[in-house]
Amino acid sequence: MSGLSHLDPTGAARMVDVGDKPETRRLAVAQGRIHMNATARTAILDANLAKGDALAVARVAGIMAAKRTAELVPLCHPLPLTRVGLHLEPDDQGICVRAEVETVGRTGVEMEALTAVTVALLTLYDMAKALDRAMRIDDVHLVEKRGGRSGDFVAG
Repeated sequence: MSGLSHLDPTGAARMVDVGDKPETRRLAVAQGRIHMNATARTAILDANLAKGDALAVARVAGIMAAKRTAELVPLCHPLPLTRVGLHLEPDDQGICVRAEVETVGRTGVEMEALTAVTVALLTLYDMAKALDRAMRIDDVHLVEKRGGRSGDFVAG
């Protein structure tokens, strides 16, 4: 358990002290997807849902979620984000959501990127659930991270 930074020597959860770490530029990219039937996909792409333009709402929801990650994930540090980009790309089976989050700080923004993707996907589900209750959210993962003491990471 000594390799887990969110645990103290007794194994109790704790917020990591990042006070002595230098501020550096940090980037994280995450993505995930929602699978849905053709009716729901078409309604989303045509902005023809009773609840409104799902793509626009999901984009804003993802940005808001990234900014509030520390309120949702108990041991995350609140971070001043310098950029949050949300990209929603349709394909034959649904929509892929990709988030890019940046800051200059003492800790990374992986959780912010993952939270942005997840909330954007949940928003799409909420807005189109009347057309497809069998929608499936999956493959939410970190694609890339840059900066910090642990170095860069690119998913293989």
